Amino acid sequence: MICQKPYRAVGFVLKEGTLWSYTYLMVTVVDNGTFDFCETLTDAQDALAREMLERASAKWPLRVMHILAEAKGPLRFSRVLERVEGISQKVLTQTLRTLESDGLVTRTLYPQVPPRVEYELTPLGGELLVEVVTLWQWIANRLPAFEAARAKASRAKGASGS
Repeated sequence: MICQKPYRAVGFVLKEGTLWSYTYLMVTVVDNGTFDFCETLTDAQDALAREMLERASAKWPLRVMHILAEAKGPLRFSRVLERVEGISQKVLTQTLRTLESDGLVTRTLYPQVPPRVEYELTPLGGELLVEVVTLWQWIANRLPAFEAARAKASRAKGASGS
C-alpha cells in the first residue's frame, strides 16, 4: 500500500528492515498529519492512487500530456507523434489509450475517409499536469544537489571496491 504507516517510536521512524539495536540509523520525522488521508482509503482506492501516481511520474504520459497542453487544443495523432521525440507509434497509441481511459485525454473520432482522430487534454489532465509541474520544477531546481549526491555515492562505491 502506498500509505503504509512505518513503525513509530517516540518521534522516530525506523527505516524498513532496521532493528531497534541499530538506533543510529533512525530518522527523525515530523509527523504533521500529511498522510492522514491514507487512513480513509480502501485497498481499491489505494491501489488506484498508486497506479495514478505511477502514471503521473512515467516518461511518456507526461510528455504526451505536456505536448497536448502546449497545443491548447486538439491535435491529430500524427502531430502528437511528430512532437513527442523518441516515441514509437505503438507506444504512443498505448499511452493515449491509457490516458483516455483515465480521463486525462479525450479522443474524438471524425467519420471521414480516411478517419480523423484528435486528442485533447481534459480539465482533469490539465489539473494533474499543473500539480506535476510543481514537482518537476522542484526537481529541476535541485539537480546540482542530486548530481552531487550521485557523485558522492559513486565515489563511496568506488572506494569500497564494490
